[in-house]
Amino acid sequence: MTATDRSTELIQTAAQAAADKLAHDIIAYDVSEVLAITDAFLLASAPNDRQVKAITDAVEETLQREHGAKPIRREGERDGRWVLLDYGDIVVHVQHSEERVFYALERLWKDCPLLELPPDAKATHGKGAEHAEANPESGMRE
Repeated sequence: MTATDRSTELIQTAAQAAADKLAHDIIAYDVSEVLAITDAFLLASAPNDRQVKAITDAVEETLQREHGAKPIRREGERDGRWVLLDYGDIVVHVQHSEERVFYALERLWKDCPLLELPPDAKATHGKGAEHAEANPESGMRE
């Protein structure tokens, strides 16, 4: 079993929305073979809490507008360090860069197939590291 066409469409749209808000290191995994609860995970990160919220809001608004999709759950918004949007078919994780490194979700899902992303989303790979090198102060907790 692989991710459904609907899940793939939602991932594509969410990835583009995240890229439009300058998310870093956007990646998507087809987890349908190993999880019964969802088809795909989208991971994105940002260097500060405000941008995590902006990315999360953009993903939610875009999925609602373009696909009529509303999250079943939205968790972590108050802290702004790791926001999870659960749409049933997909789960979107937007993490502060520090949480992304600490929790290393990619390590957990590395055996799952990657999903194709829009060019703007692919172009974000490595941007988190570039930002950290250029702005060493931004890695400090707010």
